Amino acid sequence: MATSPAEEVAQDFSPFLKIYKDGHIERLVGVDVVPPSLDPETGVESKDVVISPDVSARLFVPKHAGAGDQKLPLVLYFHGGGFCVETPFCAKYHNAVKTIVAESSVVAVSVHYRLAPENPIPIPYDDSWAAFKWAASHSEGTGPDEWLNARADFRRVFLAGDSAGANIAHNVALRAGVSRSPAGVNLAGIVLIHPYFWGVEPIGNEPKEAEKRAMAEGIWRFSYPATENGSDDPWMNPAKDLNFGRLGCGRVLVFVAEKDGLRDRGWYYKELLEKSEWGGTVEVVEAKGDDHVFHLSNPTCDNAVSLVKKIASFVNEEK
Repeated sequence: MATSPAEEVAQDFSPFLKIYKDGHIERLVGVDVVPPSLDPETGVESKDVVISPDVSARLFVPKHAGAGDQKLPLVLYFHGGGFCVETPFCAKYHNAVKTIVAESSVVAVSVHYRLAPENPIPIPYDDSWAAFKWAASHSEGTGPDEWLNARADFRRVFLAGDSAGANIAHNVALRAGVSRSPAGVNLAGIVLIHPYFWGVEPIGNEPKEAEKRAMAEGIWRFSYPATENGSDDPWMNPAKDLNFGRLGCGRVLVFVAEKDGLRDRGWYYKELLEKSEWGGTVEVVEAKGDDHVFHLSNPTCDNAVSLVKKIASFVNEEK
């Protein structure tokens, strides 16, 4: 019996996704859904909100902190997954953001942007910017969500993310610097966990062989088929962005992992910032012996615990 187009694989990106000849996409990770809840162990409460017909989010607040009129730092979190997989609602990211909220005593908006390839770049960036503006609409206490009106301190707003989500956090912060943050918002800093940056020319200890660089380059082209510059596009390679020094925050925290193929890009990002006209402060923290986004697969290991504690210190530092 002949195989139908619905059963024939056209492109196999296992273990992440498969594209079939009839055009439908099967995502292999991040498809589970954990309902929002009040977590009895951490005291963190979560709920889902609709930002627009295309964008939604999961909100988190710590019930044990911020009593009375005390307001808390606001973190917008952008999940990773190569712009193609994962959501804020799967167990991996629900638990990751919940842990940050519990440790840091912050309010968090975990953004559900639309995924490539159905929604190619720049759609994930535009959706994330829309989420930032939606959050900012609460700065006067009159926005559509009462949690943000009552609990979020818009003088202390942070963007954070891992891998592709860290790339998004950087690009939203850059857009905030170029076109200015929405009124009433002070974008204090960004947290980039194992950021997905790349470039045509190898740096540091990156492999020089094309076949060894194909994965990082291929994911980008898959997510952004209209790209003219490949991984030297300014969205992917900050060194190619003429506006790089206009990053719209004063503090940056970058996490890298010793065994991560993207490690050198995180260090290079710091070097670029320090050489630019930006004028803020940037710190890189390297986890020895671990690989890309290890904190998601092994959240209780020493390096993962240290990572979360460092984020808590960063967002609560008085500046």
